[in-house]
Amino acid sequence: MQPLLKISNGFYNGTVSFSFGTSSSNVIEAPFDILDIRSSSRNYEVSLRQPLFQSTSQDFAIGLTASHRQSEASLLGGEIPFPSLGSDDNGKTNLSALRFFQEYVERSSEEVFAARSQFSLGIDAFGATINPSSPDGRFLTWRGQAQYVRLLAPETLLLLRADLQLADRPLLSQEQISFGGQDTLRGFRQDAVLTDNGLLFSAEVRIPVLRIPEISGLLQIAPFFDFGKAWNHSIRPDPDPSTLASFGMGLRFQISDRLTARLDLGIPLSRISGVKNTWQENGFYFSLVANPF
Repeated sequence: MQPLLKISNGFYNGTVSFSFGTSSSNVIEAPFDILDIRSSSRNYEVSLRQPLFQSTSQDFAIGLTASHRQSEASLLGGEIPFPSLGSDDNGKTNLSALRFFQEYVERSSEEVFAARSQFSLGIDAFGATINPSSPDGRFLTWRGQAQYVRLLAPETLLLLRADLQLADRPLLSQEQISFGGQDTLRGFRQDAVLTDNGLLFSAEVRIPVLRIPEISGLLQIAPFFDFGKAWNHSIRPDPDPSTLASFGMGLRFQISDRLTARLDLGIPLSRISGVKNTWQENGFYFSLVANPF
């Protein structure tokens, strides 16, 4: 979620940012499509980020985010509430959380290492959903993310990514870690698996195959391998399978820093039951990112 407003706090490059996001979706997979299941959410955030150390090769910053999320689900186009695990009888959930994060970046002319740690505490505030037992708006999670990028040759990159989440109790779906999709585990549909705890790892090499100097264009192939391990808190069963893996090939075309298009084909090494009716469910992903300004 991109900030709507970012303001300097006047102290050593610190910033205060305000963010708002909204989303909506509906189930289109048969036979559930006849129920016309719809969901929507709104997310509000205020975040303070303060660098503690900055140099040409290293950065370290800490920050605190206060967030509030409202979600609801319904049947038959909104006529009937659709309660889910942890929601109220009207299919609504509210989450309020304080998130303390730490960020570290180390870079040189040939490599970049970035790491981020975040502790999230769900609190009983602003109408947060509170139930007699979990899951509800009270929780504690830790999430650690790391990325390493190394220049192997001109315009040839090695990218390694890792993502780990640990939770102290069963979580509402909004706070669970997601497996599946172009940004997490290719070869599986978006959010194919949601769990309380999880580990993700990805390795990719980007190799140039064509340069177009007239438009600063670069075409790269990108073989990759993705791995995920998913597990729930003790009172919930783990997904089957709980270990997911895939490999595949990407095609990436970039024009300067203005436009990036990418097509991926992921081949799953683990099988998840379900009908594969869409391109994404068959491992194909396409993305287009434009930066006109």
